[in-house]
Amino acid sequence: MIEIIVIVLAAVGWAFSLSGAVGILRMPDVYCRIQCSSKMITMGALPVLIALVVGEGPVSVFGSRALIVAFLLAVLNPVASHALARAAYKTGVPMWPGAVADKVADRIRRGDEKP
Repeated sequence: MIEIIVIVLAAVGWAFSLSGAVGILRMPDVYCRIQCSSKMITMGALPVLIALVVGEGPVSVFGSRALIVAFLLAVLNPVASHALARAAYKTGVPMWPGAVADKVADRIRRGDEKP
């Protein structure tokens, strides 16, 4: 039974990694690519790490390290993606012309926020 759970978790991680990789290649601008890479790292690596914990056990050497890495990924990846997108926006990386809204630029035009 444990082997089936490990295989399912590994397959879920593989599927998210594949969809994220395709998304990085297909997305039109850097902001969409950041979202795809964040999804690929978080939802691709976490199920694989959980599969390792289920397969080896949480108290084993590999399982405990996998839990630490999974926790760090879950916490640091969204922060890093946000910082990367914010830095891209602040340096003037253009958005895709078909983007629906730029709410930060709207707030700056209204005077609610500094540039």
